Amino acid sequence: MIRISAVGRFLAAGALSVSLAAAADRPAFEYPPAISLEEVQQWVDKAPAGHPRLLASRAELAALRASLQGDPLRQALAGAVIKQANLLEEIPPIERTLQGRRLLGESRRCVKRTAVLAMAYHLTGDKRHARRCQQEMLAAARFSDWNPSHFLDVAEMTFGMAIGYDWLYGELDGAAREEIRKAIVEKGVALPFETRHNGWVRSRNNWGQVCHGGLTAGALAVLEDERQLAARTVHNALHNVPRSMQAFAPKGSYPEGPGYWSYGTSYNVLLIAALESVLGSDFGLSKAPGFRETGGYPSLACGPSGLFFNYADGGARRGPEACLFWFAARFDRPDWLLGERRRVLDEASRVDAGYAASGGNRLLPFALLWIRDGDDDPAIRMPLDWQSGSQTPIAIHRGSWTDPDATYVGLKAGSPSASHGQMDIGSFVLDSQGVRWALDLGAEGYHRIEARGMNLWSQAQNSDRWKIFRQSNEGHNTLVIDGQLQKVSGNAPIVAFSDDRAFPHSIVDMTAVYEGQAGSARRGVALLDSRDVLIQDQLTGLKPGSRVRWGMITPGKPARAGAAAIELGQGRARLTLTILAPREAVWRTIDTARPRNDWDSPNRGTSMIAFEAAAPDSGELTLAVVAEPGAQENASRSSFQIVPLENWGK
Repeated sequence: MIRISAVGRFLAAGALSVSLAAAADRPAFEYPPAISLEEVQQWVDKAPAGHPRLLASRAELAALRASLQGDPLRQALAGAVIKQANLLEEIPPIERTLQGRRLLGESRRCVKRTAVLAMAYHLTGDKRHARRCQQEMLAAARFSDWNPSHFLDVAEMTFGMAIGYDWLYGELDGAAREEIRKAIVEKGVALPFETRHNGWVRSRNNWGQVCHGGLTAGALAVLEDERQLAARTVHNALHNVPRSMQAFAPKGSYPEGPGYWSYGTSYNVLLIAALESVLGSDFGLSKAPGFRETGGYPSLACGPSGLFFNYADGGARRGPEACLFWFAARFDRPDWLLGERRRVLDEASRVDAGYAASGGNRLLPFALLWIRDGDDDPAIRMPLDWQSGSQTPIAIHRGSWTDPDATYVGLKAGSPSASHGQMDIGSFVLDSQGVRWALDLGAEGYHRIEARGMNLWSQAQNSDRWKIFRQSNEGHNTLVIDGQLQKVSGNAPIVAFSDDRAFPHSIVDMTAVYEGQAGSARRGVALLDSRDVLIQDQLTGLKPGSRVRWGMITPGKPARAGAAAIELGQGRARLTLTILAPREAVWRTIDTARPRNDWDSPNRGTSMIAFEAAAPDSGELTLAVVAEPGAQENASRSSFQIVPLENWGK
């Protein structure tokens, strides 16, 4: 149970909008919101006109200073915020410099700087921080535009300007306040209603969450001067952001992976928190299917190595998330914060001038609004075995939540055609002994590819996207049949899942993504004795003589190849991979560190452990590999009896 101190209770009344009035309003709204524009206008007209009001009131922000007493986490984060604010005194404001077609880097710097400087002002009362924030906002306000052709740039810039404008309203000089307000309206909030830049409005991915979140914050910041525009913006968000929030159904996962979960969900939380803090209700948005469970998704998608199962276009590194403190307090789930306090402390220790100047972890200062006193060792209610059940299915099996050496395996299903999809169907990641053994290389740099004139975003079967090593099945821990790509339009479901601790396993039917290459293709992954991992493939309908490549990309250093067992090493950790079937197959290594093509990035420190098998005349082929933590001389699975996938769990 999360403990809320006296200061915490005071903050919760505003920042989390659990005041009696807000709580009384919530039951009146169902999901998805069906509220009319006229009704929204009434809510807007009743909203208080004072500042600050976004996410917290002046009194609540003032209470932050007292909340630091006796709380090392709050103290460390506040100290990092103040240190960055001081460093920003020597760092010039942002400039309108595009990287390729994006201004997004500058927009994110604006968000971070306004959040840091405005928060630092309320923590210290030092007017230097308010003046520096005004300087930053005036620089952005004087840009010719905020690059509406890539509307994420507008959305984030609008959010950053809204926070600075609202939180420092009384400290801005009159002329600056008017110039900033005008920019928020004309270069941000009004655009979808007055220009052609509204293609994102009905978006079903992270764009909808970020853009509606950013523009709604802007509209609520200038509400007293633009009541009709504010009502239209809120109404637009309430009726369209549910399209993006479908991503959370049914169990809280995210089809674009944990990296984009951080982006889209953070702005979804900011949207809800802004609505509740200003209007007193989220109008039912938090009732979206899967939303109340999604706070556990980052932990589920993270292995004991501390790395994410980074399917889709995302990196593996896991950093702290301000919104997790919001979720943990909102839904009374302190176990969702497993390791989060340490991540915040680690992040706070990294602050220097380069960090302050960047846009990295730009939303972290808002965690100060949502951190609550909690148990240091809460009861973990998250499952060891989990499947998402979503439009982009994944399955997770782990040996323990508390053993740092536990085994963890994640299996990816779904379709390459998904948003930010890759040809990673059947791919897996694997942790044991605190390190990652089977990894996903993550995203290729967007700007690098676009700068070459390659079409990264077409998902046609012959698209440039699939010429990129990291995007293709050749660059993933899955099968390649006769050197061919997976079929983009195919969709692979998880057809079996068991959380029975005697034999936890998952099976994905990959037939549709290997259409024309095999009659059927299924992959099963099982966790044996909470320690070893079995990966088993069954294929039928192969052309006799077809070559099937099994591959696993690893940072582990391989011992000599050429046999059915191979040992990988990382420091003192060891992993032994043994080919169980076909019996004649032997391991070889493939260089993945060096780029395959001019457009590919290097993958330093990696190689692929692989073998090939030829289809017999029957066209049926079984491939099976067991991964055992420990050295090769301790391997014990050479006599393991292969059980057909259809009999798993029986």
